[in-house]
Amino acid sequence: MDVEITDALYDATKAEIQKALDLGCRTFYFGGYGDFDDLCYKIVTDIKEKSPELGIQRIYCVAHERYLRKGAPYFRAENYDAVIYLEPDFTGWSKSIYYRNCAMIDKSDLVIFYAEERENSGAYKAYKYAKRKKGKLLVNLWQM
Repeated sequence: MDVEITDALYDATKAEIQKALDLGCRTFYFGGYGDFDDLCYKIVTDIKEKSPELGIQRIYCVAHERYLRKGAPYFRAENYDAVIYLEPDFTGWSKSIYYRNCAMIDKSDLVIFYAEERENSGAYKAYKYAKRKKGKLLVNLWQM
């Protein structure tokens, strides 16, 4: 998803990531798609490099191992601390991304979104999924 990364969005995202760290979050899951994901990755990486004592882990989540074998330009294993496969029972590309996102939400206590309220938005569908889950802290920076 194309997102205009403004100074305000950068600052709000950094503040929410800092709040997550203050709550004890140390594992951050990434799907590797989109401008907002890239922004979060950059902020988390900057904090990890400046404060290695925090023990931050950047985890790349992929729906199917075969997508990594294609040499995707957005993925470099050395940029992450681990790769996990959240493999759904089907092969459709768009559905596998949605279910991978749902699996990342299931593994998370806190989820930071940039999800415009559009029914055809994958981020918004994932946000609606997360809202149905009990005990999840959710932040949608699109609403800022």
